[in-house]
Amino acid sequence: MAFFAVIDTETNWADQVMSIGTVIADCDSFQPVDARYHIITPEFEIGGMYEKELFVESNPAPVVCTRPEALGELRAWLQSYGVTELFAYNASFDRNHLPEFSDFGWHDIIRIAAYRQNNPKIPCTAPCFSTGRMKSNYGVEPMLRLLSGNGSYHELHNAVYDAFDELQIMRLLGCRPCDYVTM
Repeated sequence: MAFFAVIDTETNWADQVMSIGTVIADCDSFQPVDARYHIITPEFEIGGMYEKELFVESNPAPVVCTRPEALGELRAWLQSYGVTELFAYNASFDRNHLPEFSDFGWHDIIRIAAYRQNNPKIPCTAPCFSTGRMKSNYGVEPMLRLLSGNGSYHELHNAVYDAFDELQIMRLLGCRPCDYVTM
């Protein structure tokens, strides 16, 4: 595997995917090599908690299209890079909202990030369950603050920006893609 992808979705008030951000990264350097941002119509028109973030300036610029068009284009693009593995923070949410991608290997970034035995940056004072998982404050925003040391970081809640943030979490954790268990 030379490349993997980090994927993030945002949903509308009806719990339908209204945007998908995807970043392809190099397996060795964790550097992004390409990205796509799709805004799904008509689903985005319903609105959602983060609807104001849908059309913020981004690179790549958003492509507004139907769900079948977005997923077809994404599949062809992922295949062109040989991507078979998808990573996401709280991956069960994204996987459940993208059943069309059930043939990909899905990996949850949170399964390494939120566990004391896997993440040496978790302070010894952080409340954890007996499994080693943090009891709270392990979402993308607090985790990126913890790992980067940037206490002023704020998550944008835009799918493509969030995918880049989740890739940054993976890079800061320093684990190889194969260290993440397939769901």
